[in-house]
Amino acid sequence: MRFTVLLSLLLLFFNTVFAADGAVIRGQVLDKDSRYPIVGASVVVPGSNPVIGDITDDKGYFKLTVPIGRVSLRVTYIGYKDGGVNDVLALAGKETQLTIELEEKVSELTEVVVSGKKDGQAKNEFAIISARSFDVEQTSRFSGNRNDPSRMASNFAGVSGANDARNDIIIRGNSPMGMLWRLEGIDIPSPNHFAAFGSTGGPVSMLNNNTLSRGDFMTSAFPAEYGNALSGVFDLGLRSGNKDKYEFMVQMGFNGIEAGAEGPFAKKKSDASFLFNYRYSTLQLFKYLKADFGTGTAIPEYQDLTFKVDVPTKKAGVFRFWGLGGLSKIDLLGSKIDLSKPQKNMYGNENIDLYNKVQTGMFGFSHTFFLTNKTYYKLMAAASHQTQLADIDSINPDNRSEIIRTNKVKLRQNKYSVHLMGNTKIDARNTVTQGVMVNVYDLRFADSVLYLNTFVPVKDGKGMSTLVEAYVMWKHKFTEQLSLNAGMHAQYFSLSGSFTPEPRIGFRYQFRENQSISIGYGMHCQIQPLPTYYNYEATNNGKRTATNLKMDFTRSQHLVLGYDLSFAQNFRLKTEAYVQYLDRVPVEQQRSSFSMLNAGADFATPNNINLVNKGVGLNYGLEMTLEKFFSKGYYFLVTGSLFQSRYKGSDNVWRNTAFNGLYVVNALGGYEYRFSGKKDKANKRHTVAIDTKLTGAGGRYYTPIDLTASDAQNREVRVDSLAYTLKYPDYFRWDLKISYRISMKRVTQEFSTDFQNVVNIKNIFRKVYNPRTNSLNNEYQQGIFILPQYRLLF
Repeated sequence: MRFTVLLSLLLLFFNTVFAADGAVIRGQVLDKDSRYPIVGASVVVPGSNPVIGDITDDKGYFKLTVPIGRVSLRVTYIGYKDGGVNDVLALAGKETQLTIELEEKVSELTEVVVSGKKDGQAKNEFAIISARSFDVEQTSRFSGNRNDPSRMASNFAGVSGANDARNDIIIRGNSPMGMLWRLEGIDIPSPNHFAAFGSTGGPVSMLNNNTLSRGDFMTSAFPAEYGNALSGVFDLGLRSGNKDKYEFMVQMGFNGIEAGAEGPFAKKKSDASFLFNYRYSTLQLFKYLKADFGTGTAIPEYQDLTFKVDVPTKKAGVFRFWGLGGLSKIDLLGSKIDLSKPQKNMYGNENIDLYNKVQTGMFGFSHTFFLTNKTYYKLMAAASHQTQLADIDSINPDNRSEIIRTNKVKLRQNKYSVHLMGNTKIDARNTVTQGVMVNVYDLRFADSVLYLNTFVPVKDGKGMSTLVEAYVMWKHKFTEQLSLNAGMHAQYFSLSGSFTPEPRIGFRYQFRENQSISIGYGMHCQIQPLPTYYNYEATNNGKRTATNLKMDFTRSQHLVLGYDLSFAQNFRLKTEAYVQYLDRVPVEQQRSSFSMLNAGADFATPNNINLVNKGVGLNYGLEMTLEKFFSKGYYFLVTGSLFQSRYKGSDNVWRNTAFNGLYVVNALGGYEYRFSGKKDKANKRHTVAIDTKLTGAGGRYYTPIDLTASDAQNREVRVDSLAYTLKYPDYFRWDLKISYRISMKRVTQEFSTDFQNVVNIKNIFRKVYNPRTNSLNNEYQQGIFILPQYRLLF
């Protein structure tokens, strides 16, 4: 006891001495399994002289004043594995906030020395394979990301991002519609501007890296708490505002002009805090600078708002309130296109006028309460809203002044969600988590097309439906080296009356200090994109009726084997081999190549009718990651994936899926150089960084266009019997980012310029039919694109 008091006084003295000029790192240390604060843990900056450190208080909090720049922390506590973080960025004008988890030792005596969680490992302790943590700083550091978490994830093994138009996350050849987005413990609709209904991606993300905390990205065999997904999970949280100090942020770049504020509600005797960020699009300004972002003459308009409020109490637990909302609008007018100039439009074409509006918003609440220091419950509730309004006018190719409205779309979804979970750490070896989720959908879908001078419904439906999910997970540590994660998930969907159980299991064996192998199996099921349930067809009596209301879950079974090697310091090699079999996939009753596994390749959900769950699919591949985590001023990341993605429709023919690129290779790296100014040689306040990225990916397969039939029908007609037999050329892109940061006493300024597609490679986006010229045209992806950005923290 005396030693602890003496150490606390010494650390407090050193903090006081060095507090005059530096940055602040604060955070909380938690037990990894129980999530309970650890009191009395030692937090030290390794190698600091005099020692910079602190002892966590009765709530597990610590605070350090450190030199500006990169800092590593080591956290120790008796009976726990050592933990910490490496090369945390400490800035003036912005306190860095961390949550550090320590894992209790199973036994004091072990044959193999096992350290705590390493860089890149998932935050979720039940995710032992095909998972890695999401680092907010990586989103802003990596070249080509546009501060977008989805585009950042495309750098990871198994993920294909060879699409400049949207940030779809395509995992191991699966449709992007197989992704699950989770925010603050709630499953949410696509958090993207201009997102089509049922999709999970979009051209611009609503998620803001200035407000996100650390999260997890999983690509298969994910833990039992996640359901209604086939390919992957992106589990994110919003960070809490600074509970001790008011801070502000201003930023201007491609994603918009942003303003943010955070701080305490009360300066004394309260840990309550708030976080607020608003962003407004600035693409009009980029248009004046002659920037081409693939929308032709159209200028996208969007804005979004993010907030979070934390209210800890002494006896009633922690209450949190959060929200995310966005508005987006674009008019893609083919009638305004100058046909004498080359066309650069990835979203529209010269033969239609498209008026599109999207509204997305969500508001949530959570309550966390510890019954004991080993058991807590958490109640999460949220309401979300999504609306898409679109009008499409067709332009007569022979008389372009003749414009007729041919399609009207109004899709609306309100969702009300509740997630109740409980977690118990039985002992150092066993942890059990269970929960139940209820999602109630209030739907109104109306999509109609012009036919014989009358608008007839393609999609039409309204009403309520409910998706109920329940799960239980068990984590058992046989030894420090061998652990088991097992669980069961179950789902029931009221619209189709479908029920499905989903077992999950995984093992991890660390047979040496720096090496481990893992194996995981998971059964995962997903309902279909909700608008497709209400696809309509005409009946013999002239009426139209929905034909897909009884579609069942699509089922996927994953089997993954992984090997992980940590060598030298901050170096990691990871390989995974996997196979994924999918069945109960919706296909057409009549013989055709259609499969719901290809949904998401276009901007809208399919309109196919009379779908039955008789299709299958098969994905398999090998992945490799070689990574050097940021240290000594540099980092690199090399990922490679070799894969096959095949499916079989009702024609019983095995074909390539629309997402089968065969391979993806990414190579990223960066160097950071710090230096001092002439007037302040003692402190290295200036930083220059260079980051670069090379991406190569196999071209995707597509269905050839029948030019003769297209000419006869004056519309694009594809050859169904040859579906996905032709292949686009391979994709290649080089990005380069240069940035400069200066940290003054209470202010940090950052300037950066991201040069995307530096050598202006003309990657083919798609091949389309033009009825005006009766020809096949290639539409190309983004050319060279220069994105400047400025950020001010104070």
